[in-house]
Amino acid sequence: MVARGDLGVELPPERVPGAQKRILRACRQHGKPSIVATQMLESMISAPTPTRAEASDVASAIYDGADAVMLSAESASGAYPVQAVSMMDRIIIEVEHDPLYRNLIDAQHELPMQTRGDAICSALRSVTNIIGAAATVTYTSSGHTSLRAARERPTAPILSITPNLAIARRLALVWGVHSTVSTDVHNVDDMVATASRIAREEGFAKAGDQIAITAGMPFGQTGTTNLLRIAEIEG
Repeated sequence: MVARGDLGVELPPERVPGAQKRILRACRQHGKPSIVATQMLESMISAPTPTRAEASDVASAIYDGADAVMLSAESASGAYPVQAVSMMDRIIIEVEHDPLYRNLIDAQHELPMQTRGDAICSALRSVTNIIGAAATVTYTSSGHTSLRAARERPTAPILSITPNLAIARRLALVWGVHSTVSTDVHNVDDMVATASRIAREEGFAKAGDQIAITAGMPFGQTGTTNLLRIAEIEG
């Protein structure tokens, strides 16, 4: 949580923006979700539109690679909570459609650590870009694989499948991740069938599309990510 109010207590105002950028970069490097908060759309507590500086503040956090941005008083006690949420959503969508955003995200890409999971997730990013996969699918028991996949910032959405409801909820804040719960996977055939079915049901892929899937064998054990598979959605 990058709470700029707390940072402002410890640092002079002119140092807070740089600290925010360094914290967000460190979070991405280590695969940790990051949230930027405090006075993001402060004027919307009492006004239906934000100032231009506030819109730029939200956009800057997205350009810097934050997983999430957070409202507080604007939606908790402000006079325009719905408008504040809608405005923040519009800013996020606009930034993520800007070609500069993808250029910045790619430029900030960190080298993978020398682990099996990072090797698989780095390959997942490359495969997704090369084949134009409609979605990437990560099977995870602990959430770690989805976090490492999100660190790579693939061009396709990340569909995270986990047997643990608490893990699915925790992953809801992570960049690019849409999490679902499933306990139907016991072997590789189940893995492909379940990933294809959920990708179609959740609207991420249609017949003829390709998806890239990561998992660990044996299934259900944490820290075993060792499998990358490409599958085509059947009609």
